[in-house]
Amino acid sequence: MKSAPKSVRLQIGLFGRTNVGKSSFLNYVLGQDMSITSSVPGTTTDIVEKAMEFLPVGPVVFLDTAGVDDVSVLSTKRMEKTKKIFDRADIVLLIAEPNLWGEYEEDILLQAKKRNAPFIIIVNKIDLISPEHKFINLIKKQTERFIFCSCVDTANREELIKSLKEHIVAICPRDFIKPASIMKDIVPPGGVAVLIVPIDMEAPKGRIILPQVQAIRSALDNDSSAFIVKENGYKNVLNKLKADPDIVICDSQVVKKMVQDTPVNVKCTTFSILFAQNKGNLEMATASCGAIKNLRPKDKVLILEACSHHPIEDDIGRKKIPAWLSEYVGGDLDIDVYAGRDYPEDFSGYKLVIHCGGCMITKRETFFRYEKAKNAGVPITNYGVCISFLAGVLNRVLAPFPSALAAYMSDQCRVIS
Repeated sequence: MKSAPKSVRLQIGLFGRTNVGKSSFLNYVLGQDMSITSSVPGTTTDIVEKAMEFLPVGPVVFLDTAGVDDVSVLSTKRMEKTKKIFDRADIVLLIAEPNLWGEYEEDILLQAKKRNAPFIIIVNKIDLISPEHKFINLIKKQTERFIFCSCVDTANREELIKSLKEHIVAICPRDFIKPASIMKDIVPPGGVAVLIVPIDMEAPKGRIILPQVQAIRSALDNDSSAFIVKENGYKNVLNKLKADPDIVICDSQVVKKMVQDTPVNVKCTTFSILFAQNKGNLEMATASCGAIKNLRPKDKVLILEACSHHPIEDDIGRKKIPAWLSEYVGGDLDIDVYAGRDYPEDFSGYKLVIHCGGCMITKRETFFRYEKAKNAGVPITNYGVCISFLAGVLNRVLAPFPSALAAYMSDQCRVIS
């Protein structure tokens, strides 16, 4: 990996009406033509993403969206994608024109406030239109975080970027500045973790997948050691270690075999469960296991895979989990699978949502997907929890996370009663 993945970058969304200069502002900040600009409204037809190191902020992704007042033929699809960026954006940049403020700008601020997303107002095109005193006062009432600029003013570009960075640093979410360590609470400094890493068709050529890379880095950051092994070499590694490891972490697909081979006094879990804990949604995922017991043939189940890899013949989300669930309930289920950042607008028709570990999306984005299910009254769990439940080992792999184990046990008591 040559750069930070998007899931750990600060997500900065650019929102505004068509033709207010969102793409021009992005190009101005970047110093390059990443987004196509034109005086024709609706030039930005899809989300334009640009990842960069924005020092001293750190790794960021700028998300350039279609105009919120788009009335073109494709406006409905564009607006669906723009709305999803609100769920993803850690910081909202509202781009406006001088002396133009109305329902569209108010709605952007409303969407940001509903999601507790901090925002900065960028008033563009001041070279063409002089901001009136009344308009300036209106902006100041909205926030103290605002910038008046012209994207053709090259002489003052550095000063504008400096001001933008200062605003971003001031409102940057705390979990971006001091992110929670993935391994800190389960492996002490000087401790040992054994990571069981399968090398299969879905592993990128010459590399291992993102959650495993991040777990290794987290172990090193925590001054602990990580032993990396394939599933067929796990028992041999255990026999060679002079002392038991502090934890064993495996891919969910081999969790049953891993538990069988792991001494009862050694804690163990899966990468998917580990990431659910890190992103703060493990308790909700474990408290939903009763929904698996309540499934019946033909029930609708939604599977959300946050990455967009090309599925292989024996794909975990499209083949294995549906097959294991169908075997458990004694008949076929009606299963929908969405990949990447696509998901249905309405969750209410499903009996259960099963989400992947979420290593490819941010904590905020994962949170809103879980909240979407919760608001629809639909239980939501994740790959690692679901697979471990179906394998009959969920109690064991939740042991490193007492509050999640308690949530699961409480849920089981409700189901039994």
